[in-house]
Amino acid sequence: MSKIAPCLWFDGEAEEAAKFYVSLFADSAIGAVSRWGEGAPYPAGTALMVEFTLGGRRFQALNGGARFPHSEAISFSVDCLDQAEVDRYWEALLAGGAPSQCGWLKDRFGVSWQIVPKALGEILSRGDKAGAVRAMAAMMGMIKLDVAALEAAYRMHGTDSS
Repeated sequence: MSKIAPCLWFDGEAEEAAKFYVSLFADSAIGAVSRWGEGAPYPAGTALMVEFTLGGRRFQALNGGARFPHSEAISFSVDCLDQAEVDRYWEALLAGGAPSQCGWLKDRFGVSWQIVPKALGEILSRGDKAGAVRAMAAMMGMIKLDVAALEAAYRMHGTDSS
């Protein structure tokens, strides 16, 4: 495992968030959990630090208070094999959260995620530069990414009306 682990800051819901994330991704588990004692800013027994793995990668969740909210400046990108996987992660992570655009969403804990089909990179790296531009323009107008619509935009010809 890597020596470096992202540490997500929460205001009391670190353990709940870690358990939620672990439930969504294969090769994931909760590890060590340290807890606040008496006289802490949270009730005694509330998780202080939760160590967990997602997809075999190490993470930490810290209940540090309301001082530092999550922002889109840090997000987690989920590489999805197909549209069905995009749909599954999108629906699960979006529950109680908020959609953005271009495949981004904030989950119910305020953490930002990018739900990206593997096909996007494949489409954008094909030889037809005009097709890639059309696919990118289509993506920019999407909320949840749609592989079929990206493919259709890439293949579209004769759209120049000038």
